[in-house]
Amino acid sequence: MVKVAIAGGSGPSNNDEIPGTAWRKVDYSNHSALVEALKGTHTLLSFVQLMRESGQDSQKQLIDAAVAAGVKRFAPSEYGSSGTAHMSWYAGKEVTREYLRKLNANGKVLEYTLFQPGLFLDYLASPFQTSKYITPLDTIFNYESCQAIVIDGYEDITITLTSAADTAAIIAKAIDYDGEWPEISGIQGNRATLSEIIKLGEKIRGRPFTVEKVKLEELKAGNVNLAWRFEKRHSAISEEEAQYMSKQVVIGVLLSSFEGGWDVSGELNQMFPDYKFTTMEDFLSKVWSGKS
Repeated sequence: MVKVAIAGGSGPSNNDEIPGTAWRKVDYSNHSALVEALKGTHTLLSFVQLMRESGQDSQKQLIDAAVAAGVKRFAPSEYGSSGTAHMSWYAGKEVTREYLRKLNANGKVLEYTLFQPGLFLDYLASPFQTSKYITPLDTIFNYESCQAIVIDGYEDITITLTSAADTAAIIAKAIDYDGEWPEISGIQGNRATLSEIIKLGEKIRGRPFTVEKVKLEELKAGNVNLAWRFEKRHSAISEEEAQYMSKQVVIGVLLSSFEGGWDVSGELNQMFPDYKFTTMEDFLSKVWSGKS
């Protein structure tokens, strides 16, 4: 069993109930102390909050310390789409990706992978919380109010959806994997078109969805007037920012989906072919069964 470190937790309250774990507060800007904290670590998983630092200094400092401490494997804070275009809140991912590419440009210095499960299925359960560490957020599919937003004429865009539980389980398998990690670790729990996700919602909820269709040209121009907006906000976003971000998230997710950004690859499916992912229908039927 290897020693695994997780960076980016909010405190011991998240970890003190888990046997075999220890919590340690670190200052990312203190290189020597961070190196000391990481000594003996085999695999380092980062969950550093991307939206709080445009330059991604914390992750860069974490990477530098990991190299100095002799950490074998590293996974940056990803856990979502493969593409980042049109999604300003994911800009930090590109900064970190480029930093890692440059680190290994002249030979492998640090083995790393980008864990990409697409959209968490758990978000379609909103407002119900189906995972301890995934806070319910709004998406372009609202199973509670039976609404959806799509691009007019592009309802058959494909995206990937994976439950948080499956994501955690398959990452655990990757940690135990003796071979070399691929640079990209796509996780395809489910692949479905936007129209299929809506049809499944109508089947499970027992009533038709109100589907708002927006023009691609309007999305690209940022000139979209939506009949409804996201009410839930991420903890990293202030109340003032949420008003603006609600519209930007819709535009960004739709445009990114149009360009294939949410249809992730399946490297871990190929690596662990016997793993059985929870189907979208089973997951959402369990959540919404008996709900009015």
